[in-house]
Amino acid sequence: MKRQLILEDGTIFVGEGFGSEIEKFGEVVFNTGMTGYQEILSDPSYCGQIVTLTYPLIGNYGVNRDDFESINPAISGFIVNEVCDQPSNFRSQFNLDEYFKSKSIPGLSGIDTRKLTRIIRQYWTLKGAICGMDVNVSEVMNQLGGRTLPTDQVKQVSTKGSYPSPGRGHRVVLVDFGMKHGILRELNHRDCDVIVVPYNVTAEEILRLKPDGIMLSNGPGNPKDVPEAIEMINGVLGKVPLFGICLGHQLFALAGGADTEKMKFGHRGSNHPVKHLKSGKVAITSQNHGYTVNEKSLASTKLEVTHIALNDGSVEGLRHLDYPAFTVQYHPEASPGPEDANSLFNDFLQMIENFKKEGEELCQNA
Repeated sequence: MKRQLILEDGTIFVGEGFGSEIEKFGEVVFNTGMTGYQEILSDPSYCGQIVTLTYPLIGNYGVNRDDFESINPAISGFIVNEVCDQPSNFRSQFNLDEYFKSKSIPGLSGIDTRKLTRIIRQYWTLKGAICGMDVNVSEVMNQLGGRTLPTDQVKQVSTKGSYPSPGRGHRVVLVDFGMKHGILRELNHRDCDVIVVPYNVTAEEILRLKPDGIMLSNGPGNPKDVPEAIEMINGVLGKVPLFGICLGHQLFALAGGADTEKMKFGHRGSNHPVKHLKSGKVAITSQNHGYTVNEKSLASTKLEVTHIALNDGSVEGLRHLDYPAFTVQYHPEASPGPEDANSLFNDFLQMIENFKKEGEELCQNA
């Protein structure tokens, strides 16, 4: 069935609909990953967005029960050049059309995704709508022009209450701003005793849980829309070792007195090279973010840049000069993508060990 994508600048793409037939609005973004579409569509960081995949054929290995990064996808729509109706993989349980129908997500195939990507790269990220052929295009464009992007995405995707993921190792409080399951898997793999808490948790509530470490997860939207998290971070800094990823990295920067800004079209893909400034080593990383830390704003803070993106020089990692705390803009858990930076989870646990040892030495010398 013919359906269309209408952009706020008046551009129209007509293609074949799949999945749900409902009309959806959202911010249109693109991801350059060649594989990992199941993890992409279930990443909570895409909340409210219409995701375009630049790789031409999507869906060829189907959808399975194991590769989801959340239970309920938060994307508004999915756009591909060609969707595979008959996937071939021993783990496949259903195709994208069947899955999107079950989750009320509209998809669009058969359009020139390279042209769409070039438009986004040239004119910044645009608002758009996936809809039927019978709509009044002028009315839809007026709606897009007057529509503001949501500011409560983190609230939409964060857990509503705290819950444990038990282990016998270090206790880590994981603040869920839109957590990918991959982060939890990596902590569980290291036998951490994880307690997942909502985005609006207070510093006092976290400290009452007696954590050995605190982790700030990824998440969607503008970090400045989550002021309660900035207050919480300032309340725990120096008291417990801290590690932040993606949105957690941006919130850490804001808490430290730096500034963040919206990027032209963001970093979304599984092939972004990042350089560690101290060692000179380069990791190929998985990324999904539309905001970045303004490097100039770090000048008067206690934050130091540890990693940079080789493609555009943007800030990809920070550490606090006085407290045991570091963050990265990319995803060391991958899901999808390369696992070059997976050892950062080990670095976090080592930081916890060092912090404990220093505390014991202080007590002995007191």
